[in-house]
Amino acid sequence: ILDIRREFGDFVIDNFVDEYLAGRTPNPCVLCNTHIKWEALLKRADKLDCEFIATGHYANIRQHDNGRHVISKGKDVNKDQSYVLWGVSQQNLARTKFPLGSFSKPEIRQMALDMGQLELAGKSESYEICFVPDNDYRSFLRHKVEDLEERVAGGNYVLTDGTVVGKHEGYPFYTIGQRKGLGIALGKPMFVTGINPATNTVTLGTADELERKEAWVKNLNLIKYETITEPLEAITKIRYKDAGTESTIVQIGEHMKVDFLHSVSGIAPGQSAVFYEGNDLLGGGFLL
Repeated sequence: ILDIRREFGDFVIDNFVDEYLAGRTPNPCVLCNTHIKWEALLKRADKLDCEFIATGHYANIRQHDNGRHVISKGKDVNKDQSYVLWGVSQQNLARTKFPLGSFSKPEIRQMALDMGQLELAGKSESYEICFVPDNDYRSFLRHKVEDLEERVAGGNYVLTDGTVVGKHEGYPFYTIGQRKGLGIALGKPMFVTGINPATNTVTLGTADELERKEAWVKNLNLIKYETITEPLEAITKIRYKDAGTESTIVQIGEHMKVDFLHSVSGIAPGQSAVFYEGNDLLGGGFLL
């Protein structure tokens, strides 16, 4: 058992809080994989004189003809976890094995049953953030940030044209695309379309106002190719359960420009945008 509580708290939890305070929606699982889990496991592997580490992610890995180590989707498309692995470096991927990638979740459960591991086979699945009790990030923020409610309560709800239509509980408690729990009725379905921490303002709009055909992505980590300096057709996912949208991507400086073939809804700054070529993970980054 590796005790990485200090590293986890210093990096993942602090970043989680900071991102919400900056009006963004964080991806803690990506940061944990990128900066905590792999580094800790490889340090222990080095002490044990082990060449490789194996994790239980539902994904596959191989070495491409170009020499790079490429992640691809797992056999079980419903459990595929390649989306959260875009940040792992080539150096770390070179020492990584994904033994579950060629199996489906039911097949793994059956293996556990066959081995007499009844409790393990019957274990329920969790999609919650591991360090947020009951997946209630708002209560978690209130606990972690002293006097947060007093500092942010009473900001304005505004429409796209700036019209003030009500008061909210504080901008960190909202995410782009949110519809439920707004505490305001405007006669039609309204969604969070913008968050401004500087003014403690939350912008509301219709579903149409959530749609975008372009995105910019920062903090890139490319997997399959070292660079993508010419336009490349790809499938881009903007959230974990997103099916993905046809797009054209190209690097411009330190960012990736994404042009979607069809409009996508709810692009949330801070979330991961992940690019695929077929089943292969091209790379990813954080949405601006």
